[in-house]
Amino acid sequence: MKTAGHSEATARRGLELTPFRGLRYDPDRVGSLASVTSPPYDVVVRPDGVHHLQSADPHNIVRLILPQNGTPSARNEQAADTLRRWLAEGILTADPDPALYVYEQRDGNGMLQRGVIGALRVSEPSEGVVLPHEDVMPPVVADRAALMRATRANLEPLLLTYHGNGTAAEVVERTVEQPPLLATTTEDGFHHSLWSVTDPADVTLIQSDLANHQALIADGHHRWATYRRLRAEHPSPSAWDHGLVLLVDTARYPLRVRAIHRLLHGLPVADALAALDGLFRVRRLDAPLPEALEVLADAACSGNAFLLAGDGAFHLIDRPDPDLLARTIPADRPAAWRSLDATVLHATLLDHVWHIPEDSPAHIAYIHDTAATVAKAERDGGTAVLLHPVREEVVRDLARQGVTMPRKSTSFGPKPASGLVLRALEI
Repeated sequence: MKTAGHSEATARRGLELTPFRGLRYDPDRVGSLASVTSPPYDVVVRPDGVHHLQSADPHNIVRLILPQNGTPSARNEQAADTLRRWLAEGILTADPDPALYVYEQRDGNGMLQRGVIGALRVSEPSEGVVLPHEDVMPPVVADRAALMRATRANLEPLLLTYHGNGTAAEVVERTVEQPPLLATTTEDGFHHSLWSVTDPADVTLIQSDLANHQALIADGHHRWATYRRLRAEHPSPSAWDHGLVLLVDTARYPLRVRAIHRLLHGLPVADALAALDGLFRVRRLDAPLPEALEVLADAACSGNAFLLAGDGAFHLIDRPDPDLLARTIPADRPAAWRSLDATVLHATLLDHVWHIPEDSPAHIAYIHDTAATVAKAERDGGTAVLLHPVREEVVRDLARQGVTMPRKSTSFGPKPASGLVLRALEI
């Protein structure tokens, strides 16, 4: 006999996507749709990126996803006040009917990605429906949860992937033949289009197809953990039972996988290199960034390798001492996990060699943009640690085994732009 509420996890369930009344900017009330969008909150390089986005338009979504104020509580209340004001002024308006949304991104280099945005049932880990592949940082989850509680909204979708190529894909392909609800090109050169799917038959086709699949979290581990925390806090059924997601069928639209780099505050490159003496091979590269990354890619084919930067040059570190790895990497994990560059970086370099806490913003920053990481290290006197990306099949295989990678190990993309459609829990 199944019990009701949150404990109903014994029956095998797949992805359950629900239509919702999306909140969207009124294009007549803002400078342009492109000027109010933003990358996801954790991709914005702070504070430079925040300032740039805020100046792009007074209604840029960054004012909700990354509010700027003196204390966390003040920031969250400011975001809630801003959202209420924009709703009252008609800056943001709710679509008249619940819908699933087809979202397309394309660039000038042949990249095309399409997926479906909806409110996904927040499942328990034991159900094996949504697979994480990275650990999360509890302070970040607490921060995102406080923001969502204050705004009572899902302000940006997280990115999930699945292998389908079924009836959902057919609905997507048919939908994009119609005129979109909105279309805009952002300053990074990506063209974004959004369509609504309100026909009950089409919604059912998408839902029945997704019900047979599980999904991998490509981007948004902290937001998914936040959804789970907030769901647990509220008696079911409630609006907190669902969270805003973009589901991309990678059988039809493969994603790109890139590395997320580390910026080590307060650790000069010279000190970082001195600590590696006798533990790694170190080679100085007097080459521009693209060539240095090619050398890193070649070295990564035969073992763990990293690029250090921040002193005007690049330093390839590779061939770690096997005894060092044996002493510092946990032995109770699969071989594929033990050999990850991110594992060696966190377990060996950060914990053992450099003694840097991985969850302290005062000591370490996680940055997606390679050139920005190097530039900030050179400006601040710290050390940039550049990684080579891991292959998607390795990520998915580990996730299916229930093994999480070190936090911020991968960057799947392209990521959905924030600000195109939001979900208010009380609408």
